[in-house]
Amino acid sequence: MGIASLMVNSNPETVSTDYDTSDKLYFEPLTVEDVLHICEKEKPAGIIVQFGGQTPLKLAHALEEAGFPIIGTSTDSIDRAEDRDRFAAMLKRLNLAQPRNGIARTAEEALAVARTIGFPCLVRPSYVLGGRAMAIVHDDDSLMDFMRKAADINPEHPVLIDQFLENAIEIDVDALCDGEEVFVAGIMQHIEEAGIHSGDSACILPPVDLSPELVTEIERATRALALDLSVVGLLNIQYAIQQGRLYVIEVNPRASRTVPFVSKATGNPLARLATRIMLGEKLSGLKLFQIQGNTVAVKEAVLPFSRFPGSDIILGPEMKSTGEVMGIATSAGLAYYKALIAAGERLPPTGRVFFSVNDQAKPLLLEEARSLSQMGYSLYATSGTADLLRRAGLTVNVLCKMREKKHPNPLDEMTGGTIKMIINIPSSNATRDDAFVIRQEAIKQKILCITTVAGTAALVRGLRELKRESLSVQSLQEMHSHS
Repeated sequence: MGIASLMVNSNPETVSTDYDTSDKLYFEPLTVEDVLHICEKEKPAGIIVQFGGQTPLKLAHALEEAGFPIIGTSTDSIDRAEDRDRFAAMLKRLNLAQPRNGIARTAEEALAVARTIGFPCLVRPSYVLGGRAMAIVHDDDSLMDFMRKAADINPEHPVLIDQFLENAIEIDVDALCDGEEVFVAGIMQHIEEAGIHSGDSACILPPVDLSPELVTEIERATRALALDLSVVGLLNIQYAIQQGRLYVIEVNPRASRTVPFVSKATGNPLARLATRIMLGEKLSGLKLFQIQGNTVAVKEAVLPFSRFPGSDIILGPEMKSTGEVMGIATSAGLAYYKALIAAGERLPPTGRVFFSVNDQAKPLLLEEARSLSQMGYSLYATSGTADLLRRAGLTVNVLCKMREKKHPNPLDEMTGGTIKMIINIPSSNATRDDAFVIRQEAIKQKILCITTVAGTAALVRGLRELKRESLSVQSLQEMHSHS
C-alpha cells in the first residue's frame, strides 16, 4: 500500500522477524516503556496491536494516553471484550448466553460462587496468558487447593470462576469487520471437547457435525458481537455448544492463532485483508472466498512431550503445544489422519490396540472398538473395559493391572513392542496412577496415545476412510484455484 511499516517483535523464532516482512524491525521486549521509546523516536502515524496476541492489547491504553493513535478496533472496544462486567452486560443486551460465572478474592468467596454455579467449575487467576494455572475443579477440596496456589501466583488479582460445560463441542470463529459489515472467514469445530486449551485442540474447517441451523446461529451471533464492539479488522470468538444451545465463552478483538490456518484453508489472506480494513478500505471492495466444495482442513497441535520426560500428555485448559500442522482432504477423517502424520505420529495399519478408559467413556467407545476389530486390529484391555467389550460381542485379550503385580500387564506388551496404539482416557481426578505410567511409556516407545473420546472417534473415522480410499496429495494451489 506504499506505507512504511515498523515491526516490534521480541520473539526470534517467528517468521515475522524476517528482514523482508517490514521496513524496519525492532527486536525489543513488548513493554510500555520499550514501545514508547520506539514511538518517541519514530513518531508513527498509527499503531496496530491486533497481530500480537494478548500482550499488545494490554499496551493499547498506555500508548493511546501517550498520544499515539491505535489503528483499528478502539481501546474502549478492547476493554469491553476484556472487562467481565461490561462483557456480560453486552451479551445480555444482545440476548446471547454465557456460562454462569463469578469472581472471588478469597477462599470463602470462591466456595460461595462455586456452590451457586455448581461443580465442575473452570477456575483461573485473572490476567494470565495461554491458560496458565487454569484448572477444572470437581469439589470443594480441589477448589481450596487451587485457591491456595492462586494466592501465590498473583495475590492482587481475583480468581475467575466459570461453570464448566461438560460434553460440549467447542467452536472457534475468525471474522473480519469494517465497522459496518462482517465477513465470517472460518467456523472451526474442535475435535477435543471444551475444557482443553484451544491452542492444543485439533479442529476441523468447515465444521462437520453442526446442523445448518446452528451454523446460521453462530454466524448471526458473530455479526452481532463484531458490530456491537465496532470491530475494525480481525475478531476471534470462542463458543461452546451444549445440548444444542450456543454459549459465548470469550471474544478477542484481535487476530488469533487460528488465522494462519484459516487463511491457508480458505485462500483469504486474513492478516493482509485486516490491515487494509484498518487503513480505511471496506469489505465490499475486497476479494473474499469461501472454502471450496468438498474440501476439509484439519489443524492439529504439535506437542513436545518426548522432550520433557515426566510431563503428562493429558490435555487441559493450560496450553502445552509448541506448534501446529494441517491436513487437507476430501473428508474429515482423512484430513485428521494426514494432520496426525504431519504432527509426527506413527499410525499402524494393523496390530494391537490397548484400551484403558474410565467408566463414563467406556460405553461411548463401543462403536470405535467394534470398527477397529472389523479393520483387523486386535483389542487388548484390563478386566473392567474387557468385560464391557466382551458383553458387546467383541474378542478382547485381558491384561493384568500393574498394581496386581501379575503378568502380562500393559507395560510388558509396550516394552515388547507388540502394542501399536493406546486409547487412554483416565478419570478426571486420577493423577500419578497406572494410566500415568502407561502414558509415560507411550512417549518413550513412540506409541500413538489418544486421550479423549472425540479424538478416538476422529482417528477411527480416518482409519476407516483410509481402507476405502488411499491418501492423495492436494496442494494449496489446487485448493485455491478460485483465487
